[in-house]
Amino acid sequence: MLKSVDLVFITLSSPIQIGIYEESKLIETILSKDKSSDVLPKIFSELLGRYKIEKLFYTNGPGSFMAIKIAYIFLKSISILKNIPLFATDAFYFNDNTPIKAIGKLHFVKISSEIKTIKLEIAPEPNFRLPDVLDYNEFSTTATPVYGIGAVG
Repeated sequence: MLKSVDLVFITLSSPIQIGIYEESKLIETILSKDKSSDVLPKIFSELLGRYKIEKLFYTNGPGSFMAIKIAYIFLKSISILKNIPLFATDAFYFNDNTPIKAIGKLHFVKISSEIKTIKLEIAPEPNFRLPDVLDYNEFSTTATPVYGIGAVG
């Protein structure tokens, strides 16, 4: 019998991080420097053979528009096809609430529960990490992407 797990996907920067959680505890981490569109199907297929996947979690933004879009389309499709619930939270949950690069010198910041953009002269390095214990209360069933920036003229 396959072990029941939840999967967490952080696809906003390289390397892509996938956490395998059993009863909310991180039991395995997969890292890949490949493109999301290339690696997500391969990794997911391999994990389906090893585990019974109960829930999917991902970072729905803010961050790279294309990275968010690819992760959402892939995970939403899997959610529908395999009848696995999909949950999301903003990326600040995975980086200790530090600024996230938007465009140029603009960065996303989270103040209280509001995400805004501010100009920063020195950009912090993206430092996303999978938590040792997943806090399910930080996630929502509203899993649509949060792109965070409108058209730039």
